Amino acid sequence: MPAREITFSQAINEALAEEMRRDPRVFIIGEDVAEAGTPFKVLSGLVKEFGTKRVIDSPISEAGITGIPVSASVRL
Repeated sequence: MPAREITFSQAINEALAEEMRRDPRVFIIGEDVAEAGTPFKVLSGLVKEFGTKRVIDSPISEAGITGIPVSASVRL
C-alpha cells in the first residue's frame, strides 16, 4: 500500500477521532475547540460527530482549563 500524505492538522484530527470512537470516556476541552474548531480548524468535524458533551469549550481561565481535566481524571 502506498504511503498516504496528509497534513499535521489532518493527522491530529484523525488520531483524536479514532481514540474518541474507541473510548467513550475520552473528551477534548479547550478554548474555541467546539464551535470554532480551533483557529486553524484542526478539530473541525469532531463536535458534529461527538457532540458538545465530549468536545467542550473551556472558560478563558487557566484554573478552569487545568482544573476540569484533573477533576475528570479522579476516580471516586
